[in-house]
Amino acid sequence: MLQLAAIDVIGAVAVLVVWYFAFAASNRRKGAVALRWVQSACAGKGRVIDSRWITSSRLYARLQFPSRGFENARVTVKFHPRPLPIQWFLSYWHKQKETLTFEADLGGSPSFNLHEPGPVILTTRTHWKQDPTPELNALMSVRQQDVLQVRFGPESPQFSATVALDALSDAGAAAGFLHTLRELAAGASAHRQ
Repeated sequence: MLQLAAIDVIGAVAVLVVWYFAFAASNRRKGAVALRWVQSACAGKGRVIDSRWITSSRLYARLQFPSRGFENARVTVKFHPRPLPIQWFLSYWHKQKETLTFEADLGGSPSFNLHEPGPVILTTRTHWKQDPTPELNALMSVRQQDVLQVRFGPESPQFSATVALDALSDAGAAAGFLHTLRELAAGASAHRQ
């Protein structure tokens, strides 16, 4: 009886080890594809300068752009935690999406706080000195690209945008997303202190 329990435990551990390495490799392949999309989206206007895996399901990469539009730019790609069966199941149960988050400083602190989605603009100012219409117009175009969240603020990172990874299904979609990010950043440039 004890031998059968030992065999069961060894078999379960072996299955978990195979599961972990197989799905960690799957996430790494997906990460390489996502970084290729980001690199091609930059199309000579920027490049991936380094990348590293933070966990088996989270990839971090730093980007460099020659213009002052984005400084300290980085992306974080969050995959389903497939290598860990319980976490994967909970992620699946809660219908969490795989995401790509772009974060950067804008070369000057925005004079407002803005957090989207939602119909409310959050700000620390009691009165608007300038009209936020350019940002709001750009945010409306963002909704067409499955952007899950956009944030502007005076603290680093001053700009952040999160998109569902499946919305960037090819290099063209990734390029469109980067173009939209540039429009948002340009709108914020009009409102710097």
